[in-house]
Amino acid sequence: MTERTRTFSWGDPMQTATAARSAAGVDVLRAVVTGELPGPPIAATMGFDLVEVDEGRVVFAFEPAEYHYNPIGSVHGGVYATLLDSAAGCAVHSMLPAGVGYTSLDLTVKFLRAITLDTGRVTCEGSVTHLGGRTALAEARLRDAAGRLLATAVSSILIIRPQPGAAVG
Repeated sequence: MTERTRTFSWGDPMQTATAARSAAGVDVLRAVVTGELPGPPIAATMGFDLVEVDEGRVVFAFEPAEYHYNPIGSVHGGVYATLLDSAAGCAVHSMLPAGVGYTSLDLTVKFLRAITLDTGRVTCEGSVTHLGGRTALAEARLRDAAGRLLATAVSSILIIRPQPGAAVG
């Protein structure tokens, strides 16, 4: 049996969280793309990157690797779900003002095709369907380089606004 290893590093997640208290979500996410702020540790753990940000839309990318595999030789469904959840949540974050947070209430995933090393680079686009005062609805689509749909997700997201009179920052 050949053993494989993987080493990775990440930046201080509180640096980005602190920035989100005083800057609009779209600006925080753009700073992650440019490297001005560190990406979230989950991105380093899973091996994916935030590569595009617009208001209401984000794109993540990753290259499938063996460390993503399940016991049957394809990328684990949890990797799909993590990417889809990240894209949906960050799409909502891109529309929030400074100091407003969010969390996923649910995530409904539809797996359409297997991902393997042969799939190559995969992108995951998230977009906001509805942004309300207390909840948002976002969707995400996972595609291969040829544009074939690999999975989709819909997420309900809770908007967490500061309590009146509470200090922000």
